Amino acid sequence: MPELPEVEVTRRSFAPAIAGARIEAARLGKPLRWPLGLAPEDLVGREVLAVRRRGKYLLVDMSEGLLLLHLGMSGSLRFAPADGLPPPGTHDHFDLFTSQGVLRLHDPRRFGAVVYAAGEADPVAQKLLGRLGMEPLEDAFAPQAFYAGLQASRTPIKQLLLGGKLVVGVGNIYASEVLFTARISPLAPANTIGPRRALRLYEAIRRVLAAAVEQGGTTLKDFSNADGMPGHFQLQAQVYDREGLPCTQCAAPLRMLRQGQRSTFYCTHCQKL
Repeated sequence: MPELPEVEVTRRSFAPAIAGARIEAARLGKPLRWPLGLAPEDLVGREVLAVRRRGKYLLVDMSEGLLLLHLGMSGSLRFAPADGLPPPGTHDHFDLFTSQGVLRLHDPRRFGAVVYAAGEADPVAQKLLGRLGMEPLEDAFAPQAFYAGLQASRTPIKQLLLGGKLVVGVGNIYASEVLFTARISPLAPANTIGPRRALRLYEAIRRVLAAAVEQGGTTLKDFSNADGMPGHFQLQAQVYDREGLPCTQCAAPLRMLRQGQRSTFYCTHCQKL
């Protein structure tokens, strides 16, 4: 599933190229998770101003309104000249034709979404964005606020990170990596993590996610950015998908457990409750 680094890498790969483009047409394929919210032809004539990210959502700001894009479980975006893309296939569910190229959403499992909202304060946008936590790569992500959020929850820390209400974007792959870097057990109740370990965790979140963005995200199966380039962070993962292999720090075999139907990889020796 594309997580924050993959979404941010995708944004960076096409945001400068589409900024200032005029929308010439839009095409919808098979229905996605939610309806677009207006007729595709109503987008014609609007200008694309910028592309932002909030959590795992991409926000395409237009001269009138915005589009919220989510990649779901298996989605990816491509941005290319009209003659640089093949005709839409079965899994190509949205094309935005602009004066500077075509933005296409490809999603085999159709859990992705393209939703129109009049603005970020629109109830449609607030339903999707209103409960999202702090952005981990922004200055507003403060250690004190993060620690306070930990102290307010008894949820196991791995599941709290995945929930997205305290901090957004620490998805399953990166939560395992972050907790290993911070030397904290994924089973530790959040409110048992003291100030020193909380600061280690805070720093690990920022460091691991920033490194993943620099590596182009993680490609386990089919993720690629809007230029078609895969990510490489998986090559430096220390625990994710390494069950039974030796820990890079202590050489003990790494373990895997299930938490909320998600796989967690960790070292029982290095990561303490």
